[in-house]
Amino acid sequence: MRIVVLAGGVGGAKFLLGVKRFLGRPAFGPADAEADGHQITAVVNTADDIRLHNLQICPDLDSCLYTLSGVSDLQRGWGRADETWTVSGELAGYDAEAPWFSLGDKDIATHLVRTRMLDAGYRLSDVTDALGRRWRPGVTLLPMTDDRVETHVVVEDPDSADDPRPLVALHFQEWWIRYQAKLPALSITPIGADESTPAPGVLDAVAGADLVLIAPSNPVVSVGPILAVPGIREALTSTPAPVVGVSPIIGTAPVRGHADRCLEAVGVPVTAEGVGRHYGARGDGGLLDAYLIADGDRATVPGVTVASRPLLMTDPDRTAAMVAACAEVAGRG
Repeated sequence: MRIVVLAGGVGGAKFLLGVKRFLGRPAFGPADAEADGHQITAVVNTADDIRLHNLQICPDLDSCLYTLSGVSDLQRGWGRADETWTVSGELAGYDAEAPWFSLGDKDIATHLVRTRMLDAGYRLSDVTDALGRRWRPGVTLLPMTDDRVETHVVVEDPDSADDPRPLVALHFQEWWIRYQAKLPALSITPIGADESTPAPGVLDAVAGADLVLIAPSNPVVSVGPILAVPGIREALTSTPAPVVGVSPIIGTAPVRGHADRCLEAVGVPVTAEGVGRHYGARGDGGLLDAYLIADGDRATVPGVTVASRPLLMTDPDRTAAMVAACAEVAGRG
């Protein structure tokens, strides 16, 4: 079976563990694709990427890489297990840039290798493949694009005493981490997306898929930038594979993170139905053929088959049951 997943953030990484288990693979670590015949491809958001301390940091790609390889910190939810923070502490002592963005010592090694390869002229997709050969995540990880795309959030300047306050654009990471998304977002835009092109392999993977899944990642800042890369949305609307989305909202709140603040910024109700209608039906110019929501929630999305199941990704086996439900509702079970 060939499954393509649009993913971003910790939620996307945890969902991919369930995809592996659904296909009978170990949740953590490598898989013998030649033996089982399955192919899992994750198209991963890169609009969260940021350059700090002259290091290229790719949070979503690294979350997928570390989680799938079994080396992530499962309690904290991001970064490496058994991490130390000596370098970040020293940087803070120098009052270096962005003290609100902590880099673990082990994690820095990944960023150093990535930055050196990028500066030598390698594409991000080449670098991601090289990192994957070390960590062997058991999934083909593809950045959405090799081009530079950064999500910027327009807010009222929190440091200004003027009335009204002038508007400033913050990098998504500063808005998300430094300010915990508490500054009301006036707009959220993946800068550069409209001039980017899909990374090698992305369009072919979607065209050749048996099933396409939209992970329960943030619809605005994780899935949204992927869809903003010219050609990807068109590939999704034309693929012969069914496209199934999974709601990141249970009740009226996101399972993790600040997706509610992002949805409010683009005028989407913070409900499973709101997200489903935001994606829309493929038959009506949207994306979805089917949509999975949490037990107890209700959603009507015209033109989309809606099913409900438990959606808390408490462990890979329960997440695999979610993936199985996606396949079932899509007629691929």
